[in-house]
Amino acid sequence: MSGSNFVDYVKIYCRSGKGGAGSAHFRREKFEPKGGPDGGDGGRGGHIILQGNDQMWTLLHLKYQRHIFAENGGNGGKQQSTGADGKDVIVQVPLGTIAKNAVSGDVIFEITEHDEKKIIAKGGRGGQGNVHFKSAIHQTPRYAQPGEPGIEDEFILELKILADVGLVGFPNAGKSTLLSVVSAAKPKIADYAFTTLVPNLGIVSYRDEKSFVMADIPGIIEGAHEGKGLGIRFLRHIERNSMLLFLVPADSKNIVTEYEILINELREYNPELLDKKRLLAISKSDMLDEELMNEIRKDLPDLPRVFISSLTGQGITTLKDMIWSILNH
Repeated sequence: MSGSNFVDYVKIYCRSGKGGAGSAHFRREKFEPKGGPDGGDGGRGGHIILQGNDQMWTLLHLKYQRHIFAENGGNGGKQQSTGADGKDVIVQVPLGTIAKNAVSGDVIFEITEHDEKKIIAKGGRGGQGNVHFKSAIHQTPRYAQPGEPGIEDEFILELKILADVGLVGFPNAGKSTLLSVVSAAKPKIADYAFTTLVPNLGIVSYRDEKSFVMADIPGIIEGAHEGKGLGIRFLRHIERNSMLLFLVPADSKNIVTEYEILINELREYNPELLDKKRLLAISKSDMLDEELMNEIRKDLPDLPRVFISSLTGQGITTLKDMIWSILNH
């Protein structure tokens, strides 16, 4: 998923179809020149529908298709024939897509399951034909209902990535390298801050053909909740992860302080993030001997922890075991 292809926020303009008009027709046949009303109903206007697709990871396709129009319903006809319904427009979106009203910012719904369908703009109902308005008193109604208008509005679609494990750490903590080692993902990796400019997803194979999804979230820095660095744009992706894997490198000036800064950024952004299960991995541990590891262990916070090295493979199997255990308990 390259930087130019990852889009997690779009504004779209939708216009659903208006309903067809009912018919005010009267039956006229050779031997019945003054037949009664037989006007049919108008068809429903087309809906605009969002459908979840678990093979999509970005809203890029909507960046170039910001105006979405559905078909109008057909008008009613004679002999009580109903007009055709307008064709619905189905828009495929990745799982984790939230639809909001662009003016109020209110959340309308979210799509979290494959093939799940939800209407974002409902088509107008078709009008009733004059046959519905016949009565004992009024046997020749010369009017029928017009169709209801469709919905014309702007909506915001926002993507929050759905993943089992969210990788949380400062830039250059080794998150991308870890993801490349445990999965088939090929994120951009280099030895400078903010190499990762978009979230990367990897499917991690586990024992007995089991697997889980890991997301490498772009590095958090102190002040991210205020928009510093890459800011809150990526903090929102962490909200959807089942658990958080904190990655702090062994060569950090102070492992505990770095972990506490990360925790504080999450707390400031959304305190509920701290309710998620956590695991602390000390990366780049190939530079530590057993004695140094024991010294570091004394000061670590009280949560599950593991020493790993993506370079040598040290602790990677243990890490997968711990993640699987946390996800399934």
